[in-house]
Amino acid sequence: MNTDTPRAPGCPLPHQGRELVQLGHGAGGRLTAELLDTTVLPALGGPPAGPLEDAALLPGDGELVVSTDSFVVSPLFFPGGDIGSLAVHGTVNDLAMRGAAPLALTLAVIAEEGLPLAELRAVLDSAGRAARGAGVPVVTGDTKVVGRGAADRLFLNTTGIGRRIAGLSPSAAGARPGDAVLLSGPIGLHGTAVLSTREGLGFDTDIASDSRPLHRLVHALAPYGSAVHALRDPTRGGLATALNELARDSALLVEIDEAALPVPPAVAAACDLLGLDPLIVANEGCLVAFVAPEHADDALGALRAHPEGEGAVRIGSAAAGPAGRVVVRTLVGARRIVDLPLGEQLPRIC
Repeated sequence: MNTDTPRAPGCPLPHQGRELVQLGHGAGGRLTAELLDTTVLPALGGPPAGPLEDAALLPGDGELVVSTDSFVVSPLFFPGGDIGSLAVHGTVNDLAMRGAAPLALTLAVIAEEGLPLAELRAVLDSAGRAARGAGVPVVTGDTKVVGRGAADRLFLNTTGIGRRIAGLSPSAAGARPGDAVLLSGPIGLHGTAVLSTREGLGFDTDIASDSRPLHRLVHALAPYGSAVHALRDPTRGGLATALNELARDSALLVEIDEAALPVPPAVAAACDLLGLDPLIVANEGCLVAFVAPEHADDALGALRAHPEGEGAVRIGSAAAGPAGRVVVRTLVGARRIVDLPLGEQLPRIC
């Protein structure tokens, strides 16, 4: 005898009440913040005393900085880079956003059974070239192989150790009212390059990732020392996420000018076709700097003097309030709020 309770035709299955990890939890937006606040940080001792940064000062040492990151980008190779160079650049840049120069890297490999050795060699060769180009040695690592279907071809994990550059102590909570908001280069290149390659959209002939190390740009800002209040590289979640995090942690209003945003025409066309906002598209080779207004022009000139920052522009300013809000002045003169992205529109970007 069947004792199951019959369901009316068309009724949905009962709600199981289970919470599941979603792609959006790794997007760097609201779901990521929620996961950190409700699951990760409570399990690891609670939230830190200060803001969540791209890298952390080692306990008991005011000069050494550490950062770790995992890279799951799909596809492994894309115009302008690959998972190997991206892993090195991303970790070097996280150190740089705390005002640190890289001293050493670790590199761990998780490969899926069946990955062609030629692809693994190409990725590791690229990581080695990127590390040498950044002037940082890879000093240790690890290799694991998992069964077919247990991973998507290849994942990399990197940890970086750096030392603070003399005079620099930027922090996500350090931005101040009146600060100029500087952007070192065009936005949207990395995310659209990866997405176009993955989906075969054809934009890869016009768009290449901006993946590159940024510690030399940060060195260029060192003469302005304490006037450099905050730095952030707008990776996952794009410029929108970076500015919202800085506005929140520094309790400021950030206002930017849409006309000043350096969006390459090919990126604008791709975003228009796909219904994306360039402000949320990932970048891997530009930084945002909050600089005291009296030093803004000189800092901008210092950025422009380097190839990595030749396209640097001033995109806005910070004000006292309302705190934690980002506003963009549109091309037609209106003002709109820029929120943290909610979910994951571009998964597996880094």
